[in-house]
Amino acid sequence: MPKTILIVEDEHILREILKDYFVNEGYEVLEASDGNEALSLFQTSEVHLILLDIMLPELDGWSVCQRIRKSSNVPIIMLTARVDEDDTIFGFELGADDYVTKPYSPPILLARAKRLLESRHVPGLADEELSNSGITLHLPSRTVTVDGSKTDLTHTEFEMLAYLMRNKGLIITREQLITKIWGYDFAGDDRTVNSHIRNLRSKLGEKSTCITTVVRSGYKFEERP
Repeated sequence: MPKTILIVEDEHILREILKDYFVNEGYEVLEASDGNEALSLFQTSEVHLILLDIMLPELDGWSVCQRIRKSSNVPIIMLTARVDEDDTIFGFELGADDYVTKPYSPPILLARAKRLLESRHVPGLADEELSNSGITLHLPSRTVTVDGSKTDLTHTEFEMLAYLMRNKGLIITREQLITKIWGYDFAGDDRTVNSHIRNLRSKLGEKSTCITTVVRSGYKFEERP
């Protein structure tokens, strides 16, 4: 079945350009021109990825992202003309997976969307789990339990935790995380990684001590009793 992309953009021409790119690649596309319409479509449709403009009428993109994150870890790419670094970090703290500033190339945006979608469906993982120190990741369903209790992670938080757990005991640099999670062309920096790690630790609770910071180097996952 084709994946469905929800494009939330109040500029009609830009929305249509993006729609054409994704439709030509075989995706189904839903369109919303404001935040309230976006939430309504999301609640009534199966959506696999959201392209979410920040500056929207009725309800801004940050508010939409925050509300969606209360019930779903669907990948969200924020679209914005704002270039303030603090705005970018704020978006990540709300649960966005990627952040693209305008003007942008639709083919590049398409490639970033594909990367997020394809990382959710890796063949050969039918029964694969990662489990350590009371943290269990079921890869096919992308579910996480901490001491038996389900924990909701965003797409990016899940990918980070899985990467760290696969490389237990090894120091993973911030540059490695950026390349693995977002790709070599990502324009973010250390603050982006730090923001996601902070959110991840918060959700892991007492198990957050498994993720240690190695000063001037990066992070590593360490087994805990």
